[in-house]
Amino acid sequence: MALLPKDLPTMGSRPAWFTAALFGLVAPTVALVVLAGAPEAASLAVIGGPVLALGLMGAGMITAAASGRLWIGVALALLVGAGLLALAKGLGLAGGVPPLATGAAMLIGSVSFAVRGALFARSALDKGWWIAVFVVAGEAAILITAAAAPGALPDWLLALLPAQWANRAIQTALGGMGSLAAASALIALAGTAAATLLVAALWPRRWPYVIMFSTWLALSALVYHYPAPPVGGSL
Repeated sequence: MALLPKDLPTMGSRPAWFTAALFGLVAPTVALVVLAGAPEAASLAVIGGPVLALGLMGAGMITAAASGRLWIGVALALLVGAGLLALAKGLGLAGGVPPLATGAAMLIGSVSFAVRGALFARSALDKGWWIAVFVVAGEAAILITAAAAPGALPDWLLALLPAQWANRAIQTALGGMGSLAAASALIALAGTAAATLLVAALWPRRWPYVIMFSTWLALSALVYHYPAPPVGGSL
């Protein structure tokens, strides 16, 4: 699905793709290797949640913003997610990974992140990937802080972050709790994806932004009041 005008180059620049690889693949890979080799390594559910969420977000959002094509962002995000799970298995972390619940969480998260990147491409053209980088970096910093120091950040702040929604959905899936345990997070990811896609489709009209932000706040409230159950352990 292309979301840019036909006469605009849509494959991005080398710095954009390098940055996407750095945020989406290199950094999560290093984090997974380091965390897996720690003296008291946590379970895959605890480690895999934030690592996979950040990998999906970095790959999906930045590549969609760089290319202007939603399907590229989704495809690359899923490839990164599959690669990180394969690496976790190679490191001895991946025991029984529930395929349906984990796949559903990764797919919905990938689409949600890629749609945001595609909107940045449509609204900011060839500068959209810079916006994606700042969004990824900001959410990553908060998510890493929350994972490294549980309780350091207020729950209402974490409930606002799509990266945290994906993290909790993936954690519950990897922990064997099933998709229903993180239903609010999955609904939030899917709902914001639909609202963001509406904005991108109707661009340059600005009124759909009201729908998008209202949807985001309403779904954040849903996640806050009906959070996914916690997964034991810490980073």
